[in-house]
Amino acid sequence: MRTKTKAIHAAMEVANPNPDIVPPVHRSTVYELDKEGRSEGDWHYTRLENPNRVQWEQVLKVMEEGEAAAAFSSGVAAASAVFQALEPGDHIIIPEDVYAGNRKLVHDLMKPWGLQADFIDMTDLKNVEDHINDNTRLIWIESPSNPLMNIMDIEAISDLAHQNDAMACVDNTWPTPINQMPLKLGADLVVHSTTKYFGGHSDILGGAVVSRKNDERFEKIRMVQRTGGAVPSPDDCWMLARSTRTLPYRMKGHNQNAETLARFLQNHPKVEKVFYPGLATHAGHEIAAKQMSSFGGMISFLIDGSAEEAIEIVGKSKLIGRATSLGGVESTWEHRRSSEGEGSITPENLIRISVGLEHADDLLEDLERALSDE
Repeated sequence: MRTKTKAIHAAMEVANPNPDIVPPVHRSTVYELDKEGRSEGDWHYTRLENPNRVQWEQVLKVMEEGEAAAAFSSGVAAASAVFQALEPGDHIIIPEDVYAGNRKLVHDLMKPWGLQADFIDMTDLKNVEDHINDNTRLIWIESPSNPLMNIMDIEAISDLAHQNDAMACVDNTWPTPINQMPLKLGADLVVHSTTKYFGGHSDILGGAVVSRKNDERFEKIRMVQRTGGAVPSPDDCWMLARSTRTLPYRMKGHNQNAETLARFLQNHPKVEKVFYPGLATHAGHEIAAKQMSSFGGMISFLIDGSAEEAIEIVGKSKLIGRATSLGGVESTWEHRRSSEGEGSITPENLIRISVGLEHADDLLEDLERALSDE
């Protein structure tokens, strides 16, 4: 081989002779075909298949105890794939208190495409039933909801969906499979923003759909993934699979710290109301205790004051970061209404906290400082 050729081909035959304890990153965008030509099922382009994405999807389906998983480049891309797997004219039911990005997705992209949608109170099962019509094909569940922590009965709503030839899809981003297993409760699909707790370090963007059955309905989602191309990079898949190895231990810390902070806030004179399903005073506590093993790392609370006072409180923290995302090892909080935009039903005096893994006493001191009148 001449120099130009050596520069391209010299390393292609070298591989580790022993099995890797940690899978390598496969950045190749193309794969060589057999000399006999292309066969059905051959890998040939990374948008369609990639070893790191296949490994990551295996992790996802095992964690959620489903039969199939599709990884995406963001949580909104994953949600979009679920909606795009439906047909124009199909009807969905979705919580009125839902992640603002998904509300915007439905209103700005999916409704003009032809999707029909009702945003309703889904804590009332009769209300869900009353909104089902002949074209209802999907009921979207977000429990706990973002940011009001409404609890929906996943098993009962899934049964109702199946009685009406519809699917039930649960956004399980906040609980993660460590705290809640929607597919075991009867849901057909689970959606994640893997940016959050699966990634866990505020440095990866990703999303996923996991299906209870590897059936024709899931194949439509797979088609959207491969044809639409909103797939994560090999590096992101590798990082997400790596981070998941510590997920159970991280979630244990998030759960414990959040419960400690929720009880502190519940007894603080500056706090009007705390939304945390682990508190016995929460309206959905009984259902949450039935379908969750622990209650997660997210808290919302109302201050006894105005939006301006809530913003001021958030601005006074020294340890808790001011940020709109969640699920990282570091604690963050925000005046939620400021970031939600049109259609928000979030109270003006609500603050949302993503409780991290710092020492609980340090977090309590920071909260006390921020809530003080000084």
